[in-house]
Amino acid sequence: MDFQDDDLERVDNDGPPPLPVGEAGFVGHEGARIWYAVWGDGPAVILLHGGLGNSNNFAQQVPALIEAGYRTIVIDSRGHGRSSRDERPYSYELLGGDVLAVMDRLAVDRAAFIGWSDGACTALLLADSHPERVAGVFFFACNMDPSGTLPFEFTPTIGHCISRHRKDYAALSSTPADFDAFSEAVGLMQRTQPNYTADDLGRIAVPVLSVLGEHDEFIKREHAEYLARAIPGASFKLLPGVSHFAPLQRPAEFNRVMLEFVGKVWGPRPEKG
Repeated sequence: MDFQDDDLERVDNDGPPPLPVGEAGFVGHEGARIWYAVWGDGPAVILLHGGLGNSNNFAQQVPALIEAGYRTIVIDSRGHGRSSRDERPYSYELLGGDVLAVMDRLAVDRAAFIGWSDGACTALLLADSHPERVAGVFFFACNMDPSGTLPFEFTPTIGHCISRHRKDYAALSSTPADFDAFSEAVGLMQRTQPNYTADDLGRIAVPVLSVLGEHDEFIKREHAEYLARAIPGASFKLLPGVSHFAPLQRPAEFNRVMLEFVGKVWGPRPEKG
């Protein structure tokens, strides 16, 4: 039976599995040190995690992408995980600039993006502002204007997620006691950004799959479906039985949909001998 942790209790208690051993480093950009790790060869796939999280949250996606023949890259967003931040307010444009700095360091001209929550917004803004760098966006569980969010209701699953984020921040951050201030700074960005109109979405000219968990706690299903209609050529996929945290809850199902999308973006990979 495939791994399941729908309430995130196991992730809270034990954390996700460790990332594979790979090349890792830091890029200095706009007052911050941005951590990245990279594995493998082939077309590039960059995974961008959600707000308050870190790249360890993709520990069950990275091996699947490596095995499928992709150069796989994770990035800790500024202030998240192992990356530092300065005092300027968060914005998705600033986060996107950090991603481009890592791509330049690694000589990655173009990549497919797997974006989760804030990472999805960052990826889609890059698709708009730098389409030549973006081969496609797997847009999981985010809103592109403030109307796309649900009223907040605390659940035990959210509680386990925040607990794990707090533990990871204390273990990985260079400012381990500052989680509450960090959380407030990220929340300020999330409450007002992004704010794309339908016309803005209509500019996006790369393949996009709008993906949402059936029980997402934060994003309206009608908003995810609207994004698929407003972005030219985009489509919508609902993941049954999971919520905002599908990569951790049921990684095998998430990976299946992710790999299908990446395969369409980059084309079939050579068979391994």
